[in-house]
Parts: sequence; structure tokens; C-alpha cells
Amino acid sequence: MASPEARPAEVADNMEKKTVVVGKEGDEKVNIVDVDVQAVEEDLDLYVPLKMEGSIADEHDPLTARAVIVGIVLGSLVNASNLYLGLKTGFTFAASMFGAIFGYGIIKLASKTTIPIIGGSFGPQENSIVQAAAQGAGGIAGIFVAGIPAMYQLHAQVGVPRDQFGAIITITLVCSFFGLFFVAPLRKFFIIQVGRELKLLFPTATAVALTIRSMHAGATGAREALSKLKALSLSFTAALVQRVASYYAVGILYDWHFFTWIHIWSGYTSWAMNIESWGWWFEWTPAFIGSGILIGMNSALSMFGGAVLAWAIIGPLLVHYGECIGKHQVEDDPRWADWYSFASLSNLGHETPSPRYWLLWPGVLIMVVTSIAELFVQYKVIGYAGKVVWQKMCVNINTVLTKHGKYSTYLAAHAEREVKASENIIEDPAPPHEQVPLWLWTTGLVVTVAAAMVIFALQWGMHPGLTVLACVLGVMFSFDNTPLTAASKASQLVFGAATKNNGFTVKDAQRVNLVAGGLASGAADVAFSLTSDFRTGFLLGTSPVKQWYAQGLGSIVSIFLAPGMFVLFTTAYPCILDASAEHCAFAVPSVSAWAAVAQAVTDPDVSIPLTSGIFSIVMAVFCVGQVIFRHFYLVGEREKYRQYLPNWGAVALSFVLPNPVFTTAAMFGATVAWGWKKWNIKSFDLYGYAVAAGFIAGEGLGGVIGAVLQIAGVSGDVLGTTAGCPAGYC
Repeated sequence: MASPEARPAEVADNMEKKTVVVGKEGDEKVNIVDVDVQAVEEDLDLYVPLKMEGSIADEHDPLTARAVIVGIVLGSLVNASNLYLGLKTGFTFAASMFGAIFGYGIIKLASKTTIPIIGGSFGPQENSIVQAAAQGAGGIAGIFVAGIPAMYQLHAQVGVPRDQFGAIITITLVCSFFGLFFVAPLRKFFIIQVGRELKLLFPTATAVALTIRSMHAGATGAREALSKLKALSLSFTAALVQRVASYYAVGILYDWHFFTWIHIWSGYTSWAMNIESWGWWFEWTPAFIGSGILIGMNSALSMFGGAVLAWAIIGPLLVHYGECIGKHQVEDDPRWADWYSFASLSNLGHETPSPRYWLLWPGVLIMVVTSIAELFVQYKVIGYAGKVVWQKMCVNINTVLTKHGKYSTYLAAHAEREVKASENIIEDPAPPHEQVPLWLWTTGLVVTVAAAMVIFALQWGMHPGLTVLACVLGVMFSFDNTPLTAASKASQLVFGAATKNNGFTVKDAQRVNLVAGGLASGAADVAFSLTSDFRTGFLLGTSPVKQWYAQGLGSIVSIFLAPGMFVLFTTAYPCILDASAEHCAFAVPSVSAWAAVAQAVTDPDVSIPLTSGIFSIVMAVFCVGQVIFRHFYLVGEREKYRQYLPNWGAVALSFVLPNPVFTTAAMFGATVAWGWKKWNIKSFDLYGYAVAAGFIAGEGLGGVIGAVLQIAGVSGDVLGTTAGCPAGYC
């Protein structure tokens, strides 16, 4: 299952130091955490529940009203932030660490009162409920920064989101509940049965559990928790203030266009703007500097190396030899005649493509085949999963037959074998009454799928069979611990084939492609979030069903909140839905990528450049070879060399992004973290995650405030300055 947890979805380094970019590009959630697994494992067995401080009071019912409410409020902040960050950068971020630390501070303060419900003891299990509710409320934003706005850009959906709020909610409803229901029975398999054998560490979830445990470790833990809370609060406030203030001086406080400055100071020379045109400026984005702090040097170097390869080598060569073209940014001012855009995805099929369109296909194919290769090299998991599922079915059927006085030798033998297979697996610390009830998840799953078939047929023109196919793809990709980018793009390719020659108009086929892709990747996203919560709860001894309820309650809020935020941003910035808009405040990189893939697989006038296809295949074969080399040769004593291999998921991510700005910021953050660790590792361990979480959430909330200012008519483009920006645009 996907873990910034990468879901970018998740770009796993699979090295001794497990760096995982979890989440998504575009619609990919990024939960990015750098966990020094080897150092941790010297002291702890992370495949059994953690030992808690002896002074912690017994938590009879950690599912409290205060925990759920606080978690939902904190998760809602992240949800709102994710709409801004996703539309601007193509990335969304998990709410778990933010919810765990901020939730601790809020409830710890409230626990000292004698007010009923609010007061009373506060322990690590209740803290895990806070982060579970935050995860639920902070989720499902990904589809609104990818496939849904892409439908409007392609005019596959007419109207505006604010007039279709009810229809949009149906997508979040199905994604959220389908993910919640189908993943419930997979907890025991992934967390307990094959966790140790396959080293399924779930780095972010583990980091959250260790952070919660440390904060509740007596007086020392309380002091450290207060320090983390202060660091998170300060970084959150600083990022929020910086983002809001930067709207009024964007070229001074946010975007530093070094080569534009040189261009102006040197009397408008051309060479500087040539470099500027390829996106080589620096952006003081707290969110991506914070991401760089989390992801570690391997992933950051891979992303930055991919950006150099794409936007300093391949892209310029493509333009030089006439394979691709750029477009003038300013037509009527000779001072800016050398300023081009090489990232356009408009007018596909009717003119020579941009380097970005050419680079999109190797990026997509590398992510897809790497994900699939990572899945298939874990053939033991697939085989064991099939075996366990079949054995469970035999047990249940045999039980029913026995009750009716019948007997099957075959079923009885397999039922007995299932019992024996369980002897070598650690005992589930959660007793049966703390598991998600069978009747609950099975009934919910059947009802959700049935409702989805009706809803998607009536509102989105999808055949019920295609809806079921989207659900199946969502389940399949939830088994993957690599980027959910693969889930979205692979599902688009599948539905491109499914709608071909089936009587769909081009626009109908594009709508189905984007909605179905959103359903598959959105459900897998929710499923991974819940599995991560189960992992955190397993380590802390929290009841799985209570975590399930907490995330479910949070998800109910996100079902309405995420569409609401989407309406807010598209009302404030209508250019988000206009593919031809120039100089929009939001680059919407993931939206453009989804739209381009949808066009390529549905519109006969749009094709993949031959040279791009050949390069994509060559790179895909090479990347699959590295996956095989890493899994089957770099083992045992040679495993230590895995850390030196490039992370091709991160490299491919840079191919898909429209410029190197975000990878440069992440590289800066990773360098800061590297120096910080060299200077004082204990200080980084105490403050690093908190500062990064605060930066990410703070900038996101600042973006929400920016949208409100835009609607109110007092935004930076009205009252601010664009000094330092090329031709007055930033």
C-alpha cells in the first residue's frame, strides 16, 4: 500500500535508511518522512506493539468526543491547505504528524481542567485517535487538484463547480467510504501477518507512533512535547504570515528570479532569459522547504537530478533540434522577446508539442512500470494474500456446512491448514471485539459499490461495469507501497482502452476517464491512510475499530469540506478551470498532466511523439532492471549499497512537473536538514518533523487566506507590487 507518506504518492528508497515519499504528485499525497530504520531497530522491535511508560494510566475508551473534534478541526486545516498546495504544486500532504503534535498540545492543556468531557487524563491511544480523525478530515483533496478540474479544462463537464456542488460531493462520498470499507479486513494481513517478513515498516505511521509515545513518556516526554509544539507553532505561524505577506510583494518575499534581475541590470540581454524560461528561479515556499527537510538526501538528490536532466539537458536539446517548441510569454514587448514558456499543454494535436508534453510520457511510464515492478517482485505477498483469502473462505464455508450437518473433506482440510498457518504469526494484540465487525465492512462495501454504480451512471455517464472496474483498480493499487501517481495514470490508460470504440464521444470518453481515474486513485488514497492509522494504532495498542470510527467521522467532514474548498478556489481564481489562461496564479501541474493523458488516450488527433515513446520504453526497461537488481542482488551484505541507487520514482516526478522550482526548494530543505543533523542530531530529532509539518500546513492555510482576499478584492494583484518579476508576472 502506498505510504509523505509517497502516495506522490510514495517513492520508496527501500534502503537501510528508509526514505518514503508518500502521497502523490498532482493528485498524489505526499507524506514524506525520513526514518533511520537501522538506528531505531537497534533498540526497538517495530513489528510488535511498543512498550509504554509505566506511569501511563489505562485508557478504557480512547475514542472520546474531544479527541475526535480536535482531530477533525486540525485535519480540516490540512484539507484546506491541501487544496491550495495541490493546485499550486500538484502535491498534497498528510495530516498525521500535524494532528499528532498539535492535538497533543490542545488536549493536554484541556485535560488539566475539571470540565466534563474536556478534562481528564490523556494518553497515547487517545492521541492516536486525534491523528486518525485528522487523517480522515484532511483527506480526499487529491481528486480536486487533478482529475476533477481537468474535466472542466477539457470542457468534458460544462458549467462551474459552485453550481454542481451536489454532483461533486458524490465522488468524494464514494471514494471515502469505498476506501474505508474495503481496507478494513486487510489490516491483519499487512500489519501483522506479513509485516515483518516483507519489512512493511510504514515509515510515516511509525514515526507518528514513536513521536506520540515520546510525548507521553513522563516528565521528560512532556518537556519534549512542549518543545515540539512550540517549534510547530512558530514554524506554522511564520509560514502563514510569510505566504500572506508575499501576495503583496511576490517578487521580493516569495519568488526570486535571479536571471530576470540579471536580464534587467544588464540592459535586457538574451542569455539570462533563456535560463529563466526553463524555470530556474528560486521560490521561498515553506511547504516544499519543509518537504525537503523530511524526504532526506537520496530522494531530494534524485528529484533535483531529474529536474536537471529534464529541464537543463533533454528539454533544451528537444527545442534545439526542432522536436519541441516554446511559446512567447509576452508578445508585444521587445524587452521580453526571449522569455518563453516550455510547459504548455494546450492545443495538443494541432501544433508541435512543448518539452513538457514530450517529458510527460517517460515520467508517467517510469512511475507506472516501477510501481508494477515493485509490486510483482513482492510475489510472496501476492501468493500469500491469495492463499490466506482462499483459506478464510474455506473456513467460513466449512463453518456454514457444519452447522447444517454437512461435510466437505476438501474444505475441512483447508480450514485446518489455515489454523496451522497462523501458528507462526504473532498474535493480534486486538481481541475480536476490537476489530471492525465483519457485518459492518461487508454490508458497507456492498452498499457503497451498488450506490456507486447508480450514482456514476446517472451523474457522470459511466456504465456500471466501468464503475466496478474503477473499484477493482482502487483495490489493486492499494496493495502498492509506491506512488499513487501510478494508480492514477495507470487507471487512465486502462479506461482509455475500455472506452475506445465503444460509442463514446471524445468528451464523454474524457469525462469517464477522469472520473474513473479519480475514483480508483482516491479510494486507494483513503485506504492507504487508514492502513497507516492501523499501523500507528498497532504500535500504540489502540483498538482498530475505534481508529476506524475516528477516521470515518473525519472522512464525513472531508466529503463536504474538500468540494467546498474547491469551489472557493475556483471562484477566486477562475483561471484554474481555463486551460488557455495565461499567467494564472496557480500552475495546476497535476491538472494539466491528467488532462494531457486523458486527451492522448481518447482523442485520435492527439498522439505521443515517437521519440518520446521510444525514450520512455528504454527508460522503463532500465528502471525495471534496477528494481530487480536491488531486490535480488543487493541483499545480505550488499544491501548497504541500496542507498546509492537513484530513486527513479522521484526522478520521474521531476519529468512530470512543469519546471524545476519545487524540486529546487525541496533540495534546499534537504540540504538544511543534512547540515542540521551534522551539527546536532538530537536537535533535529526533537524539532525537525515539527518544523517541517508547521511549514507545510502554514503555507497551505496562507493560501486559503489568499483566496478569501482575492474574492474580497483586496489581494496582492490589486494592492501589491510585482517588482522583481519578469514582465510584471510571477
